[in-house]
Amino acid sequence: MDSMTTLPRALPFTRADLDAMPDDGRRHELIDGVLVVTPAPGYAHQITAARLHLILAASCLPDLRVLFAPFDVVLAEDTVMEPDLLVARRTSFTSKDLPTAPLLAIEILSPSTRRIDLTLKGARFEAAGCSSYWVVDPLEPSLTAWELRDGSYVEVARASGDEAFDATLPFPVRIVPSELLD
Repeated sequence: MDSMTTLPRALPFTRADLDAMPDDGRRHELIDGVLVVTPAPGYAHQITAARLHLILAASCLPDLRVLFAPFDVVLAEDTVMEPDLLVARRTSFTSKDLPTAPLLAIEILSPSTRRIDLTLKGARFEAAGCSSYWVVDPLEPSLTAWELRDGSYVEVARASGDEAFDATLPFPVRIVPSELLD
C-alpha cells in the first residue's frame, strides 16, 4: 500500500512527511502545512532558469552562493519550499538545506505554478524575512522585483522585453528579460 494513503489528512503535513515521500520527478513543497505538488518544469522555464543562474553566478559576491531548484528552503516545520533560484550566505547552508530565509528567492512562472508563485510563495517569503523576491515570466518575458521594507514587500522594479533591471540586492546585477530566452 502506498504510504501516502496512510498519512493523516486532517493534520498539516510536516517536514518529516515530506522527507518520506518518494522521488517521483515532481516538485513537493509545504506551505503552512499544505502539500503543494507541481509537475516538472517545461523548456522555457528551464532555459530561463539556466540563463538567470549564469548571470547571477557571474556577479555573485564571494560570501554568497546562487543555487537552483531542487533545494529545500526550510522556513518552519510545516513550510519547506524550493524556489527556482535562490541566493544566500554560504555560511547559512547545511549539506541538506537552507534552514532560513534566503537573501533572494526567484520564481519562474509556469502555467501550473503562476498563482502559487504570485500569492502563497511571495507571502510566505515575505513573512520569513526574505530580503528580495523576484518573479520572472518567460512568456512575456518580464521580471518583477519586490524588496522587504518595514516587514512588507514593496515592488521596486518591473522590466519587460529589452528593458533592463539593475538590481542592487543582494548584489549589483543587470537582468534583461528578453536575454533569458532563446
